[in-house]
Amino acid sequence: MNIVVNEELKAYIDPMSPEEYAALERSILTEGCRDALVLWGDVLVDGHHRYGICQKHGLPFQTVQNTHFKTMEDVHLWMIDQHLGRRSISDYQRGVLALRKKVIVDDQRSRALSETSSSDDPPFDVDTPAGESPADNTSALPPPAPLNSRESIAKAARLSSSQVVMIEKIQKQAAPELVAAVKSGVISINTAAAVASLPAEEQVSAANAGKDELKQAAKRVREAKRKPREESHEPASNDQAAKPDAVEALEQRVAELTRENDALRKQVADLQAQLAAQLAD
Repeated sequence: MNIVVNEELKAYIDPMSPEEYAALERSILTEGCRDALVLWGDVLVDGHHRYGICQKHGLPFQTVQNTHFKTMEDVHLWMIDQHLGRRSISDYQRGVLALRKKVIVDDQRSRALSETSSSDDPPFDVDTPAGESPADNTSALPPPAPLNSRESIAKAARLSSSQVVMIEKIQKQAAPELVAAVKSGVISINTAAAVASLPAEEQVSAANAGKDELKQAAKRVREAKRKPREESHEPASNDQAAKPDAVEALEQRVAELTRENDALRKQVADLQAQLAAQLAD
């Protein structure tokens, strides 16, 4: 059997850690390769690690053809969905895969709209594997639902919307060393997103220094963001503190005026009494 290993497909999903690979190898050596390798024509789509282990030890394996694929994008989407359904991958990996899916789905829908408006003829598919014509695939995969909001991406990845925002930030701003740290689970998504706010040189320095320094760098970033907010609220706090003093001063002034008024009334009453006595005489 001629099986073609496409290096781009092999690297499309993050590889197993050494510990995960060793566990899989022990399982296959003990129980055999229980799950069939998935092929698209001659191209290996799913089972690269299993295939490598079986080849290494001369073990038998089974294969199954997926006849629904029409393009390499279909293959990518299928691979993404397969991995999103697994519990073994990290939150960061799920977020990255969901964002990849959004890009593919958006591109497919944009092309479909463009082709519909420009021509009624079906486009020639340059991604079909050698030896297989588009007509061979009579049952295509149904079009995936659009991921047109951050909430829909979060739902696909089983994450919160805030986690998706942080993963987007990491993808756009993080240095490779920082990405490696969050991929390996050394630091959390939250910590990586905070450190990604720093210049690239500082990110690399913190990542090379290890987990503790990355956490300290994230703490400094958060404190720096918190300080301006506290300062912006400080004048309002001072005003609020000044209000009781002003009220107290007014209350004291009112009390003084009340006493003065009472004294004046007493003086008027005394004068009226003196006048009444004089008139009586």
